Amino acid sequence: MTELEAIQARHSVRKYIDEPIKAEKVKTLQACIDKCNRMGGLHLQLITDEPIAFGNGIDLPKYGKFEGVSNYIALVAPKGSEGDELTGYYGEKVVLLAQTLGLNSCWVGLTFKKVKTAYSVAQGEELKGVIALGYGVTQGVQHPQKKTINDVAVNKSGKPFSEWFVRGIEAALLAPTAVNQQKFELFLHSDNRVEAKTKFSFIGYTHIDLGIAKCHFELAAGKENFNWK
Repeated sequence: MTELEAIQARHSVRKYIDEPIKAEKVKTLQACIDKCNRMGGLHLQLITDEPIAFGNGIDLPKYGKFEGVSNYIALVAPKGSEGDELTGYYGEKVVLLAQTLGLNSCWVGLTFKKVKTAYSVAQGEELKGVIALGYGVTQGVQHPQKKTINDVAVNKSGKPFSEWFVRGIEAALLAPTAVNQQKFELFLHSDNRVEAKTKFSFIGYTHIDLGIAKCHFELAAGKENFNWK
């Protein structure tokens, strides 16, 4: 499975079977996390066999209950919106890798218990959330897509949208966002420059969501076709 195939196949999964992640997959994930931490200046940490964070299950009226979660990525990063965006961008790279390895995942903001002995947070850093990992009871389902290309794409180039830009937008619309809010916009400028911006949200998490959307966009559009503005 390629990363682009993983974008299509990935759905949020909240119920997992009681099976440890195989050692070779843990090693592959850790290598990816180490690389992301170096490139993004982050402190993402892979936590395995730790059932306390989701120990009692978490009920949400719309999104269901977490069950069987004992593996997750602690999203520790520099404080502030820049750290949020980098967390989203690089965290999603790990999510897509996990999908190619036959694992399932779910971004989690507030609905977990903080287990401070499981990970470390240095001065100037904060825990942004976690990503649940493991072998899902099911592969999850796609949420109904609220928005279309016209809702999130803005043309500032004076020319029709290029095929690569449309591919990128379609992939960005498949990015997981907090309660499926999709509060982002992507602007196509002249000279194939692309600008990504957040929109206001009462819920928050917009900069993390933007980072995830940028990861999807970049993979589908092709880095050789544009430059970020």
